[in-house]
Amino acid sequence: MGITLNLQRAQPADVHVGRSPLAELMSVLHIMAEPDHHPEAQRWTHRLGTAISPSLAHEMSALSPLWARLRCRLLFPLGLPLDQPFEDELRHLERLPLEEFVGLCSQGTLGFREAVPPARSLLTDPESAERYVAQCERRSFRRGELAHDLVASPEALRGRLLCFLDSCAETFFATEWRTVRDRLESSAARVRTDIRRRGLAEVLAGLSSTAVVSRGGSRVRYDKLAVAEIEIGPRPLFLIPSVHVWPHLIVKDEESHPVVLQFASQEDRTADQLTQAELRARMSALASLGRMELCRHLLGEPITTSELAQRLGLADTQVSRTLRQLREAGLIESEREGKYVYHRLATSTLLRLGQDVLATIMR
Repeated sequence: MGITLNLQRAQPADVHVGRSPLAELMSVLHIMAEPDHHPEAQRWTHRLGTAISPSLAHEMSALSPLWARLRCRLLFPLGLPLDQPFEDELRHLERLPLEEFVGLCSQGTLGFREAVPPARSLLTDPESAERYVAQCERRSFRRGELAHDLVASPEALRGRLLCFLDSCAETFFATEWRTVRDRLESSAARVRTDIRRRGLAEVLAGLSSTAVVSRGGSRVRYDKLAVAEIEIGPRPLFLIPSVHVWPHLIVKDEESHPVVLQFASQEDRTADQLTQAELRARMSALASLGRMELCRHLLGEPITTSELAQRLGLADTQVSRTLRQLREAGLIESEREGKYVYHRLATSTLLRLGQDVLATIMR
């Protein structure tokens, strides 16, 4: 599984790197909508939540399908230039042709990679609109309610959304944007420089530890639940850094719009992500009762292979084999002191394992 970027036709002019306050706000709203999925941000989200009025919180919940899972393409830059002020991005949404607004909003409301009726059908065909609402209701009651509002009065929903986004900026996001904008510009500048020096494929691969480069650098694949191949060039690629997007790497591929890749800025990557193979190796290592028993002896004071063998009543060679499996999985640390090698449990790795499992499932 995964999303592959095909770079065979990509030219430097096809790749644009820049900030988007609207996309950053959506990352914040995503964390607010799914706080259990982002334990690393719980203190921050709690503090932010205290600044939000009950009415704004209610509207945040009602509109949350647009950013809770399959983030709506509507809230990423739809064209050049990047680095527009937040107010200009909202004005662009306000002026967007109604059919284009409905097309993008309908996919975001459904929140799943599944075909939705064309926007023209939703606007002119009551039966098509009714089927679409039922399609969203099957996903969740909240999505069904939002779908109903969209087909009943798309302009009214657009007005609600713009008012909500503006209220978010006034209540908390303007302050947050002032905090992160310079860091994001630094990250964007670094990526622009790296593309010139190292090439596009290497830079794209560096945005995720799960990336695999193939066919001589003409393809970059990311570990994602979706399966797709996206051709870059002459269709543009927008690279948008984010402070709040980790552990996700967001790839948006709506036809007739630029491809968007939103990535965690380098200094804001809380930890390197594991590949699925690395995660399986760690969990498999802990699934054995024998290896688990050995881990209990490794917790605390470092210990030699011979001492472990004596405690467990096993041959040195058998213990060495088990230690090698645990070391390859990153679960123990070994250090030589004089003529002995001492082993101890990598407790920091074990403490991270729950978050690593969640991050691997989420991306």
